[in-house]
Amino acid sequence: MSQERPDDRWEVEALYDLCFAPGRELLSSYRLRDGVPPVSELCRVAKDEGGIIGGAIRYWPVRIGAVQSLLLGPVAVHPTAQGEGLGAALIRDTLERARALEWGRVLLVGDEPYYRRFGFSKIEGVEMPPPTNPERVLALELRPGAWQGVVGEVTRKT
Repeated sequence: MSQERPDDRWEVEALYDLCFAPGRELLSSYRLRDGVPPVSELCRVAKDEGGIIGGAIRYWPVRIGAVQSLLLGPVAVHPTAQGEGLGAALIRDTLERARALEWGRVLLVGDEPYYRRFGFSKIEGVEMPPPTNPERVLALELRPGAWQGVVGEVTRKT
């Protein structure tokens, strides 16, 4: 795994297009990313021996009220490499990096049964832009107590 480089951008976008439904940019989480650069130190790719990207993960800074958080996503693995643990490796690697960079909390929209193994759970009182299903809003503390008292609407970091 390595940090995503600027010349990886189009290959990463093609991987996301392959792995996600058409119109993925219309999802509410993309509104939080518009015009905001990702947290480059946490944008990672996994390449095969030939240098082809088989997996990618990105993180974005967001705010809940005055509190800063990371928004994990998207994370994708090429269909030919799914089921081999690459997505899990990308998530674990980047969560450890986020902790080392002294981020306190991570938020994502996803399936709790999948993300529970990384420590994510449903969070109450944190509202993603509509039409996000609140049951899919998950959070992880990188520092004990980091989510304590954090409530409100998730907005773009400006």
